[in-house]
Amino acid sequence: MNAKPRGRQFFNNPGPTNIPDRVLRAMDRPVLDFMSDEFLAIQHACHAGVKRVLKTDQTLYMYNASGHGAWEAALANLFSAGDTVLIVETGYFSLSWAEMAVNLGIKVETFAADWRTGADVAKLAERLAKDKAHEIKAVLTVHNETATGMVLPVADIRRAMDETKHPALLLSDTISSLASMEYKMDAWGVDVTVGGSQKGLMLPTGMSLTGVSNKAIEVSRKNKAPRHYWNWELMNGRAPQKFIGTAPVHMFFGLQESLKMLEEEGLDAVFQRHARLADATRAAVRAWGADGKGPQLYGQAKDRLSNSVTAVMMPEGVSSDGFRKIAIDRYNLSLGGGLGPLMGKVFRIGHMGDLNEPMLLGCLATTELAMKTTGVPFAPGGVDAAIASLAN
Repeated sequence: MNAKPRGRQFFNNPGPTNIPDRVLRAMDRPVLDFMSDEFLAIQHACHAGVKRVLKTDQTLYMYNASGHGAWEAALANLFSAGDTVLIVETGYFSLSWAEMAVNLGIKVETFAADWRTGADVAKLAERLAKDKAHEIKAVLTVHNETATGMVLPVADIRRAMDETKHPALLLSDTISSLASMEYKMDAWGVDVTVGGSQKGLMLPTGMSLTGVSNKAIEVSRKNKAPRHYWNWELMNGRAPQKFIGTAPVHMFFGLQESLKMLEEEGLDAVFQRHARLADATRAAVRAWGADGKGPQLYGQAKDRLSNSVTAVMMPEGVSSDGFRKIAIDRYNLSLGGGLGPLMGKVFRIGHMGDLNEPMLLGCLATTELAMKTTGVPFAPGGVDAAIASLAN
């Protein structure tokens, strides 16, 4: 065992993600008066840039908070105790959002789904059609479920809502898909989009956001539920917004630079890069499990597999925890673990944000090395399969 592994850590946890040197250098500067014209210009530029990433022309609010704070902001502004929301089950994070809603006094109905195959949108439409009294005030979705490596077709859910003429709001968590996978808030009819700083936006944890439709703004104005820190009306006092407390000045310095990086590459190219790296990762996992004894892709619906994180199911009776500990302690490779009922059963390879082919191949080769070291059964050829995928 290496007491202190040398070299740069290969960080392939699915959040937080690697922070580019350019972003770190942009944040390495003296503090600025957040009431000054100079900072206001930076804030305006960042708001405009994030809206371009969200593909929305509507309202944007940012917070000193992790993504969980933005979850709560959406719930606190839109719903009162006793209101009913329907959350589409995707995995650990959909259930966590539901738990938060329950703790705020909101009634939650869970539209159950198999975590490995994903929700059936046709059956969801049937459920919405049965709600003749429109008791369901909103449908809550997690666009990309970080715990399972599965994507939810949010646009199809909006279509189901429209076809059943259901007036509910559509809320979407895009924390692990924003700036990594295609997302179109306005075109998809999303009323509230929740995002965070620490994944595709390549920043430290601590800033989150909600994109809010005009319809949702009107609902929030009529909502009498008490709130303060998250109150959108209180945040409207200064363009583009004011903060309830001190603005996270250095996060904006970093965000301005990360947005420049995304736009220099071009969003379409960013999405293509993520798709290419995800395909290579999945090729490696399929090769490791080709003999039926090794690790397998957790997701079983090919059209729902995530381009930002891959969840890998360990062979029966083999824990992922010891393997991950060897990977980090001995080889300085950080991989994500299983969450909730998947703890010890899966590990997760994050491939989002500031990542390229050599970084991914280093991760996959070291993953194979750690599996060999810890005695995890696997078929050889995973790295070769990834190389073949990337060479196409």
